[in-house]
Amino acid sequence: MIVLRSLISVVLLPGVAAVLIPWLIVGPPAPPVSGVEWIGLLPVAFGLAIFAWCVVIFASRGRGTLAPWDAPRRFVAVGPYRRVRNPMYLGVGSVVLGEAILSGSVALAVYVAVLALVWHAFIVVWEEPSLERTFGDEYRTYRASVPRWLPRLP
Repeated sequence: MIVLRSLISVVLLPGVAAVLIPWLIVGPPAPPVSGVEWIGLLPVAFGLAIFAWCVVIFASRGRGTLAPWDAPRRFVAVGPYRRVRNPMYLGVGSVVLGEAILSGSVALAVYVAVLALVWHAFIVVWEEPSLERTFGDEYRTYRASVPRWLPRLP
């Protein structure tokens, strides 16, 4: 059941943000890219890897999904969450940034910036207070030691 719930949340949230909306902005994929645009594959691959890792951790360790209505029931601070508090958002943002590079779309690059601002506001206004109410001191200690956006590397 957790796999189905995770798939639904992936389609509804990052699927819309990283697939549907970019497709509406730039249209269907163009012919194969050439030159520098291939660099866009790096952030896409990185973002997909981080995002997939986070979804698996949320399901296996947290017993929940990335959806606010089906959030993890147990606190998750392993894997990429040891280095940064919001790796899933960074993963999806990286995918969209890579799409902007691959398509050469300034409009898609602007969309990434807007998406980052919306995510930041959502995290500060809703997600972090919700996590504090749910997980209490465990989350407060985590928040004090792990940065929100820029990972601390070992």
